[in-house]
Amino acid sequence: MKVALGGTFDPIHDGHRALFERAFELADVTVGLTSDELAPRTRNEDRPIRSFERRKRDLETELRSYAEEYDRDFEVRELTEPTGIATEPQFDALVVSPETETGGRRINEIRREHGDDPLEIEVVDHVLAEDGDIISSTRIVTGEIDQHGNLTPEREGRKPIEE
Repeated sequence: MKVALGGTFDPIHDGHRALFERAFELADVTVGLTSDELAPRTRNEDRPIRSFERRKRDLETELRSYAEEYDRDFEVRELTEPTGIATEPQFDALVVSPETETGGRRINEIRREHGDDPLEIEVVDHVLAEDGDIISSTRIVTGEIDQHGNLTPEREGRKPIEE
């Protein structure tokens, strides 16, 4: 079995870790990481996003511990379009969050059009911050919470990234 998941992962937080955990429980994992061009187009809000190379380095560091724990292999690939790598025939499952489940169904439509079997879609519930709201990268970047969902009213958000 081969599992795919995708995202921007900037910064990585406990919600992402729940996705990683489920993916590695299932099989070897391929993570699609949004390109520098795609990442801003996948956001509902305008916020600073670190470069692909920095995000990839942090992601690979994070994934190594899961790969070791579950004795699995992983690969990080660049995503240049929203449906990403999951339309490729070698994948069996897709790990998504509740807000990306619709995208998973769209991926299965594309796979069917290409004559490929649909993916098993694994929906991982949101991880909540201490205030009961969803942990999100945007909330972390704005300084509202940390990567674990702890409220951080004294912390400033991420400054715009210099070009």
